[in-house]
This record gives sequence, C-alpha cells and structure tokens, in this order.
Amino acid sequence: MNLTDELQTLLIRLAWDSIDYGLEKHKLLSLNLAQLPAELREKRATFVTLHRQGNLRGCIGAIDPVRALAEDVVHNAHASAFRDPRFSPLKRSEYSELDLAISILSLRDYLEFASEEELLQKIRPGIDGLVLEEGFHCGAFLPVMWEQLPTPKVFLQNLKRKAGLPMNHWSSEIAVSRFTAEYYLTSDGPAVKH
Repeated sequence: MNLTDELQTLLIRLAWDSIDYGLEKHKLLSLNLAQLPAELREKRATFVTLHRQGNLRGCIGAIDPVRALAEDVVHNAHASAFRDPRFSPLKRSEYSELDLAISILSLRDYLEFASEEELLQKIRPGIDGLVLEEGFHCGAFLPVMWEQLPTPKVFLQNLKRKAGLPMNHWSSEIAVSRFTAEYYLTSDGPAVKH
C-alpha cells in the first residue's frame, strides 16, 4: 500500500484516538469515512499491537479484509486495548506507557505443495505471514514472528502448535496461505496525536 508519511501519521493518530475515546466514553469511536482520504477508505485487513514497557499488552486483527482501512484500525485498536481475552481492559494509568504498531496485510495467496518439504521451500523467511488450516484447526502468524522463529521449519512447527495440532503433524488436508504486511510503528506513545 505504501502510505505517505501524512497518511501513516493520520492512521496512527486514529488508533490512539480510538483508545483514548474508549477510555473516556467506554465505547468505539465512530468515523465519517467520507471525510477521509480515499486510501484510508479502501477495504483492508489490519492488526493493531500494543506493548507496555516492552511487553505485549494487546493484539487484535483479522487476516481477511472486512471493512475500510481506517475503520479496521479504529476497531482493532479499541479491541486490542479493551477486548484482548489475554489481558484485562486497559486502564488510563497505562495509556502513556503504550507503544503501538499497525500492520496492514496483503490479500492471502494459497500455496500449492505435495509435501511438508515442498512447503518449507516455498516459505519466504522474514517476508511471509502464514495461515495454516486443517478442518476446525486454524492458526496464523504475522511476518513479525520471524524475529522469534527464524527458520521455516521452526516457524511452521510453532504455527501448527498455535492451530492446535502437534508440531510434527502432517496431512494432505493441510492448507497454507501466505500474506505480507506493512508495519507502521510508533514508540512516541500517545504524544503522536498532538
């Protein structure tokens, strides 16, 4: 997507505004999409990740696009702050300690492979996010996970585990799709709003 610096700043500000509004009003910020630039009205899938003092504090998103980019960021920022089931809802006292990252995902591309070895050869380390599906099992990793899982084999094993499958599991029923992501990060905290 390659957003301009101005559009990146606007998108990040919308994410902070969504969290601030949630703290003040205890509900989701509504947007008038007609007032936003066309790029922010395109239907895109996003994740919003929050860190507090270097530790994960919330991460919510979707792999497939369901709403306009700006609307998705506002929704996921709010959900990351208040609805991530791994954490209690964000408190005002934590707000100034947050760092925020927005990931904008490409559309998924399904990979064709006849074996695990062939799949491993098609995975692009540091580039691909992956979705693994088999029956009711499903798991996804954003490309940023390569920082923790640096080889295709380790990446895939941990993705299987996330999907609820054994790490050494293999089946001809496994489907894998990949996507890329653009990251927009801020470590300036909420001050970026002003």
